[in-house]
Amino acid sequence: MRVLALTRYGRTGASSRMRFHQYLPALEATGIQVDMAPLFSDGYVRGLQQGRRNPWEVLRAYAGRVGALRRVAGFDLLWIEKEALPWLPAGLELALMSGRVPFVLDYDDAVFHGYDQHRSRWVRQLLAGKHPALMRRAALVVAGNDYLADFARAADAARVEVVPTVIDLARYPAPGWGGARAGALPTVGWIGQRATASFLAPLAPVFERLSAEGRARFAAIGIDTAALGLPMQSVPWTEATEVASISQFDVGIMPLVDEPFERGKCGYKLIQYMACSLPVVASPVGVNRQIVEHGVNGFLAETPQQWAVALKTLLADAGLRQRMGQAGRHKVEQRFCLQVTGPRLAGLLKDATQTADMETQ
Repeated sequence: MRVLALTRYGRTGASSRMRFHQYLPALEATGIQVDMAPLFSDGYVRGLQQGRRNPWEVLRAYAGRVGALRRVAGFDLLWIEKEALPWLPAGLELALMSGRVPFVLDYDDAVFHGYDQHRSRWVRQLLAGKHPALMRRAALVVAGNDYLADFARAADAARVEVVPTVIDLARYPAPGWGGARAGALPTVGWIGQRATASFLAPLAPVFERLSAEGRARFAAIGIDTAALGLPMQSVPWTEATEVASISQFDVGIMPLVDEPFERGKCGYKLIQYMACSLPVVASPVGVNRQIVEHGVNGFLAETPQQWAVALKTLLADAGLRQRMGQAGRHKVEQRFCLQVTGPRLAGLLKDATQTADMETQ
C-alpha cells in the first residue's frame, strides 16, 4: 500500500513530526509505504521561529505542492495534514486531486477557525466553508481530540476517528528520571514555539514572585525569553536534546486562553512532561481537561492566583511531585504513546483505502 503524505512541514515542525513522521516505522512494519511531501522546508520553519517570513519560499512551496497534487497516480491514498493548499479555496484542492485517489485529513489544531472566525469579512466569505467541504469529501478525518472531531462530524464527514497526539516511549526515560538535583531549586518549565509563547506572559508576575521568594527557577525550551520579556531561562531546542532538557524540569506547565482555536489544541507538551514523570499545571481548556486529572497527575489552574497556589503546592512537596509524576507517566503508557496508537492508525489508513475501493466498484 502506497501513501503520499502531504504534511505542512518536515521534521522541524512539531505538528508534522508528531502526527506523521514519527509514525513511519510503525506504518512500514504493517506494509504501508509512505512518501513524505512537506509543503514548507525546515529552513522556512526556522525562520518563523525567529519571526521571519520569506515570500519567495512560500511561492516555491505552493508550486511544489501543486506539482505533488498533479502526480498522485500510483498512490493508494493521500494523507493530508489539515489542508493541501492553505488560504486557497477547497474547490482548487479538490480539482487538483480530481477524485482519483481517496484522501485522509489529519487535524491537531482548529485551523478552520483561522477562516470562519477571521476578522476579514472577505476571508470568511471565501474560506469559512473550506474545511467542511474537504471533510465531506474525505474518506476519513483523523482528529487529535473531541473538539476537532465534533467539528468534522458537524460538517457531515463520512468517518471521524480520534487519535491523540502522542510520544514514542522508546525516546523517553523510564519513570523516576528527572527532578531537582540535591541543593538545587526546583525548575518549572515550558516547551513550545514562538507562536504560543504569548500564553506565558500573563503569568510572568507569578514567575517573578516565586523566583524572588526563592521557591523555584523558570525555564522555557525553544524560545528567546529575553526578546519576549519573559522572566525565564532560555533553553535551546533540538529534536535530539528535547527529552533530556524536559527531564531537567520538576514541573511542566501549559497555560492557554479559553478561545475557540485553543480549544482545538492537543496538549502535546503536557504529554511530553508526563512521559518524563513530571507533574503538570495547565489551563482547563479543551483536551487539557482530559489529560490532566486534577489532584492526580497535576492541577488545572485558570486565574493567576490559582496558578500561584498550584505551583506553590507542588514546589513545597517533592513527594507529591513524584506521586503525580508517576501517575502521569502511567497515563501516557496506557493512552498517549505511539506503541498504542501506531497499530490503530495503520488500521485506519488501510480501512480508508479499502472503503474507497468498495465505493468505486
